[in-house]
Amino acid sequence: MKVLVVGASGATGSKLVEQLLIEKHKVKVIVRSPEKLPESWKTNEALEVISASVLELSDTEMQEIVSNCNAVASCLGHNLTWKGIYGKPRRLVTDATQRLCDAINANNHQTPTKFVLMNTTGNRNRDLNEPISFAQKCVIGLLRMLLPPHVDNEKAADYLRTQIGQNNTSIEWVTVRPDGLINEVAVSDYEIHPSPTRSAIFNAGKVSRINVGHFMASLIHDNNLWTKWKGQMPVIYSKLH
Repeated sequence: MKVLVVGASGATGSKLVEQLLIEKHKVKVIVRSPEKLPESWKTNEALEVISASVLELSDTEMQEIVSNCNAVASCLGHNLTWKGIYGKPRRLVTDATQRLCDAINANNHQTPTKFVLMNTTGNRNRDLNEPISFAQKCVIGLLRMLLPPHVDNEKAADYLRTQIGQNNTSIEWVTVRPDGLINEVAVSDYEIHPSPTRSAIFNAGKVSRINVGHFMASLIHDNNLWTKWKGQMPVIYSKLH
């Protein structure tokens, strides 16, 4: 299977790439600064590095890149700097999601392409009745006003949920919602839920980036797992020991 990963140089995206390579997939990555990638990636014949900014590719270039991919995964996010949070592009995740999906649709393959989007538990799945407290609603409202990346995450997930939907013949999707991200060196036990089991604001859980990468990779290569979660927004937590 061939998989395109955008956001591959990030802390979680790099873990996803490693997990895909462990599973013997062919992987393409689009990165702006290939010199920052691990040396082991540069010599790996299963990995193709495309040096570009994902939003600056032409429609034709994007279609060509995704044309032979069975799956696309986005781990794009905003850098936690003033420029990353308040500078442009403010709709990085949403615009990349939409352009990638447009390219997949334009190729019109007979078999649907899997699209996996990394998101956040701070974003509700509006297809479900996910109750949150009044206090959390107030905080989320403030985040929408003060932090453009939060709105970007919401709009990206809503694009898949409402514009691609459940019956697109070219694209099937899963939006993965991790809670508080931490760094660990190895995959550990984790649990998946259809909706948050705790408050993302007032009682956040934790999940390692490598576990998120493992789950996203598992969705791509395990068709039974994909069938279970496609069209949904599963939440992932690391199990407490």
